[in-house]
Amino acid sequence: MTKSPSGAAPLGPPLKRREVATSIASVAEIAVVAQPDGTFRVEVAGRGCATTHFVTVPDGYPATLGCADVATEELIRASFAFLLAHEPATSILRRFSLDQIADYFPDFPAVIGQRLGDRA
Repeated sequence: MTKSPSGAAPLGPPLKRREVATSIASVAEIAVVAQPDGTFRVEVAGRGCATTHFVTVPDGYPATLGCADVATEELIRASFAFLLAHEPATSILRRFSLDQIADYFPDFPAVIGQRLGDRA
């Protein structure tokens, strides 16, 4: 166990990256709603702020992630949990295509594939 900076009480073992992402995602509420035009409206609320984003998912992209059988809404929700583990909701682009995440975070496809691929 690790001691706190003051040396007073143990903090417990350090969190693994996946545990951190889960912790952050559980603090934020992520709502995903399909829109008539084929985009998805994503609302993130938590930590004293709320943001709205519009996301598109290119045809075939879920399959390239190993998530062909995962519901699109679940894929988007997990993608936002990934993003929130790396940056605050206010830093996430307001409009983007899901495949753009890998341009900023090259490990995204592998991480999402590991998280969701075995659920299919």
